[in-house]
Amino acid sequence: MSIVELKGISRIYGEGDTEVRALDNVDLTIKSGEIVALLGPSGSGKTTLLNIIAALDTPTAGEYSFIGDDVELGNVGKMTDFRKKNIGYIFQFFNLVGDLTALENTMLVQDLSGKRDKKYALELLERVGLKGLEDRFPSQMSGGQRQRVAIARALSSRPKMMLGDELTGNLDSETSIQVMETLIEICRKEGMTVLFVTHDRSLTKYATRVLQLESGKIIGDEIGGLSTISGQVESAAKDVISGAKKIAGKIIEFADEVIG
Repeated sequence: MSIVELKGISRIYGEGDTEVRALDNVDLTIKSGEIVALLGPSGSGKTTLLNIIAALDTPTAGEYSFIGDDVELGNVGKMTDFRKKNIGYIFQFFNLVGDLTALENTMLVQDLSGKRDKKYALELLERVGLKGLEDRFPSQMSGGQRQRVAIARALSSRPKMMLGDELTGNLDSETSIQVMETLIEICRKEGMTVLFVTHDRSLTKYATRVLQLESGKIIGDEIGGLSTISGQVESAAKDVISGAKKIAGKIIEFADEVIG
């Protein structure tokens, strides 16, 4: 089932000599459960595309449907309602509220979407490795810990789709791995669709699909490393099961001969 369908999406900023075509007639379908990495150089339109899918920006032209329903981009109230119901967003710079604790930051999105659930917020903080740090303020936490709070916050309203904009851009390589593994593990367990923007090709190992964007156009669409790994694991599991069945068959044959 498709969760996102974009048809002929363009986004133009300015006019005349100052015109910038951030997106140029983009068609894109994302299926439910996919984990999509969006690659491209600076200025290629990655964040613009992400913001249109999040209903944070309105395209100059084109159509957008989400799980089969048209998204009324251009109507601020309906765009806000759409985000509250469907989208989780993780920012590069965390965007945590400084005078709120980790738990309060996590519950903030719940309050805004009318889905307050303290028990689930505490569960999420534990799942992202922050058990015991619920009452700490952002200033008392490392960059990796703050990004984990941002992940918990984005997940707290149980969105259908998770979006991330360079979510490891301010983290060292080791912390980036930890953050990505935590995010992908939780999203797969929750059955969420994920689209994350990155300039780091090494992060495509966490994606089932990789899109390449350049000059506002999608110029590449390939299988991600996660699909390859999953396929290898599935194949290995099938081999083990097949081998076990053969061994079991031989044991039964041997037992029949002994009994006989």
